[in-house]
Amino acid sequence: MRKVYFILFIVMLSCLGCQWHLKNHREGDLLGKVTVDRYDRVQTLYLTTGDFSALQQLKTVYPAETRTLIEDVLHLGQVNDPQINAKFLSFYQDSTLQCLIADVEKQYDDMEDINHALSESFKHLLTLLPDFEIPKVYAQIGSLDQSVIVSKNRVGICLDKYLGSDYALYRNPAYGYSSGQRKMMQRSYIVPDCLGYYLLSLYPIPQESMSSQKDNDQHMGKIQWVVNKVMNREVFQSNTVKNIDRYMNSHKDMSVDLLLKSNYLPFSADSI
Repeated sequence: MRKVYFILFIVMLSCLGCQWHLKNHREGDLLGKVTVDRYDRVQTLYLTTGDFSALQQLKTVYPAETRTLIEDVLHLGQVNDPQINAKFLSFYQDSTLQCLIADVEKQYDDMEDINHALSESFKHLLTLLPDFEIPKVYAQIGSLDQSVIVSKNRVGICLDKYLGSDYALYRNPAYGYSSGQRKMMQRSYIVPDCLGYYLLSLYPIPQESMSSQKDNDQHMGKIQWVVNKVMNREVFQSNTVKNIDRYMNSHKDMSVDLLLKSNYLPFSADSI
């Protein structure tokens, strides 16, 4: 009988050991550093020199990123089109885009500050959303169309949209950027935008709210409130965000997951 108890004791210790190992492994994953994959550097090499080895890297090392860029960002056609490589290269020979490529290379030679901010933000987000999956984050150069692209578990930062609020090209009336838009086209908004767009992909605007601009604004306000919370600073300061902050401060039992999943706010804009 003692032998049976001893065996059971050993099994229990083994199970506890496994749980402890898995817990520590999971914690190690959560605390791991998030590093922006510099896809843009391979992209730049190909688009400025036509280097064949760079093209091969785009195809074999970064097939998903290249497909997203060509098909969804630039809308050049299908990635398996026999002429797509020539179209891709030719598209970026435009003098404006070549200037963007050079300026991105200069301003973003070092992204260690971005890596650090992303690591800390995702670590904090995991405390609010324990089942949250950290995405792969990479940098690319678009064509001034979009800031952040989310595709499955990947987040692509279009560095050409973050060259500074006073960047000459952004101030050109031909591009139509308002002062408010330019304010957000700088380095400090990269991490908030990554968080916001990725959260929006996980918690999209409910379909039944699509006809109401107010509901859309409220949903975006909830996303922005979470981003503020994660970054521990008021990146976004709309009235809706302020209302949500007041509500959540007085309802500590409401989870962030429930807040983001609900298709309404539990208060009206005039009730607080």
